[in-house]
Amino acid sequence: MYLVDTNVISEARKGAKANAGVREFFQTTDASDLYLTVQTVGEIRRGLENIRHRGDIPQAKKLEKWLNAVVADYSDRILGFDEECAQVWGRLMSPHPEHPIDKQIAAIALMYDLTVVTRNVDDFRGTGVALKNPFE
Repeated sequence: MYLVDTNVISEARKGAKANAGVREFFQTTDASDLYLTVQTVGEIRRGLENIRHRGDIPQAKKLEKWLNAVVADYSDRILGFDEECAQVWGRLMSPHPEHPIDKQIAAIALMYDLTVVTRNVDDFRGTGVALKNPFE
């Protein structure tokens, strides 16, 4: 089972124009085996709000519609960050405090025994989480 990182779900939004490896990953993986985190929802929300604040309201509305569809599609497969995850995250952050959100995602993946699917494999190295880069 897989924990899909923000850069992968965002790439999938491109449909036929998405990276071939990302398209293949989604085509060959059962949707019920795919999970997201609340952090990914937040990162996507932050991105669309940045676009809205820059004044590109039509693009922000398109992204908001897409985000709402993703949240609906994954509604029973969006994983939260609880006290147990916080304990794991704290261990992952010391002594290397880089990439705190990615380490939260890694902590969730470790708690649920999921493989993180990401382009940014270097951000997760050393956490002990299994990794898959569909862009390769």
